[in-house]
Amino acid sequence: MTDGDGLARITDEVTSCRACPRLVAWRERVAQDRRAAYRDWEYWGRPVPGFGDPAAAVAIVGLAPAAHGANRTGRMFTGDRSGDFLYAALHRTGFASQPTSEQRGDGLILTGCWVTAAVRCAPPQNRPHPDERDRCAPFLQRELGALPVAVLVALGGFAWDVLARVLGPVRPKPRFGHGATARLGDLTMLGSYHPSQQNTFTGRLTPAMLDAVFTQARDLARG
Repeated sequence: MTDGDGLARITDEVTSCRACPRLVAWRERVAQDRRAAYRDWEYWGRPVPGFGDPAAAVAIVGLAPAAHGANRTGRMFTGDRSGDFLYAALHRTGFASQPTSEQRGDGLILTGCWVTAAVRCAPPQNRPHPDERDRCAPFLQRELGALPVAVLVALGGFAWDVLARVLGPVRPKPRFGHGATARLGDLTMLGSYHPSQQNTFTGRLTPAMLDAVFTQARDLARG
């Protein structure tokens, strides 16, 4: 069953969290200084909650909000190149109502999936410290517990390791790779390279590769 009230409580707690001084200082500094291209934006500048279908059977877990992406827009993977690549794939594979995700309220609807991250604040250089990762982990654990998920898609090795940690411990530790699979209790975890520009611009991750992971996730969720 879906715990909609639980998800709402988690969202409230996430967006008001100030547990990590370094991350609080960084996200708020970015929101104040802004990038020239977004000078007229009112940045979100807070931790970013998960987003999607409360009845999702598939949860997609990234690393953390981008400084000028979700830290600006307030929605996971929204407003940056990684999100452009991700939501285009979700649209092609039937999870998203449109191929773009530019800002909250742009009409995007997710069906059957939930998009979240291991860390909820934008970290400097996209590198959370271990203590920051561990402080954030209970949010992810509770969020997944409030969703009727059967399949987890880890975008990148960081998310893969965090999922194995919060839903485990799993021994031996499953090895990350694009297309890797692992069982975490009743859940199936699938690995994908992160849709960062470092991977998509070099061809390490192609649209077809990401589509294949989401198609597999959809098929597994259907049983």
